[in-house]
Parts: sequence; structure tokens; C-alpha cells
Amino acid sequence: PKSEVRKIAAKYDLVTATKKDSTGICFIGERNFQKFLSGYLKEKPGKFLTPEGKIVGEHKGVVFYTHGQRKGLGIGGMKDSNGESWFVVGKNVAENTVTVVQGEHHPALFADELTATEISWVGPRPSQLPFHCKAKIRYRQVDQDCIIEKIEGDKMWVRFPTPQRAITPRQSIVFYEGEVCLGGAMIEAAGPSYFELKKNLPLFK
Repeated sequence: PKSEVRKIAAKYDLVTATKKDSTGICFIGERNFQKFLSGYLKEKPGKFLTPEGKIVGEHKGVVFYTHGQRKGLGIGGMKDSNGESWFVVGKNVAENTVTVVQGEHHPALFADELTATEISWVGPRPSQLPFHCKAKIRYRQVDQDCIIEKIEGDKMWVRFPTPQRAITPRQSIVFYEGEVCLGGAMIEAAGPSYFELKKNLPLFK
């Protein structure tokens, strides 16, 4: 446990023994993420779109936004808007568009399945599938029930009985059985839920 690690650090008089836990982006701390990236990446303005393809604003570049993001979009004051906050639900790098929806409970923010790659097991992989366990798809999340449905080579298919919010490509999914970490993988894509129902809409590719 981290508490024991801190005791050991204090014993050896390490300067980080009483340092606050990190709540910012790993390795760069709490700072303006877009401003930080702007020092390394050029802005490439494009359009904010609804799932139906309606233009609702202009973004500074798809690299500056992440799934589920609410802050810093700069969309507001629109005619016929319901007044709720906007959230990112998809990015299309090829077309330089960011798909957004209104409302923190909009179904496009949720999915009950995902695919993942770059699988890494702490011990042996599950011997029988489907395999029921717990998982996290973000830091500090409460463990979620999940089912590993299929594994083919270095790719797996995972299903959640309860739809998960803002499943984000290139974030980790980590599996647990009680307090034991079984392993993890890198999220490739979310689906199907809303996306399967709305497959003909110009979301992201």
C-alpha cells in the first residue's frame, strides 16, 4: 500500500515522503494542457460537429481534446441550444473534426463494450472465456464488473453489464480479481451502444 511506501521513504529521508499525491497529468503536473501541447504541436483549426453533422463551433486541433472533455470547448450561446454543457464524444483525425453532444448523460458518452490491444498479464491469462472479473478504465474509478468475451492474438473484446462513460482510446484498462491485479491492456475503441444505433452518422473513424 502507498502508506507503507511513504513510511519507507520517510525512514530513508526521501524528499518525496510527504509529497502530495499527483492529480495532474503524469510527469508534467497540474498545468494548462492545451498551452503545454501548443509548445510542441501546431494548431490546426477545424469544426465541432454534432453526431448529425451540424457545425456548432470551431476547434483549435483534434490533438487538444479528449473523450468526455467538457472544459475549454468554447461552445455556447447557440440558437435552439438546450443550455446544457457540451462534451467531446469522438474525433476524426482524417477530416479534422471533433464530435460533441450536449448533456453529461447523453447516450453517446456511454458504451458497454470495448476492444483493447497490447495485452499484458501479471500471471497466466484466463484459461476459460468468457471470464468475469473487475476492471478500471480510469484512475480512481470504482471497480466495474466486466466480462472478457474473447481474446485473439494481441486483441481482446470486453463487455460491461453497466455502460461506461467516456471510454477513451489509448487509455489503459486494468483487470482485478479482488485485490489482485490480473493484468491490463490498451483501449483500442469503444462500442457499440449508441454508436451501433447511430452507425450512419458522421461520428469518428
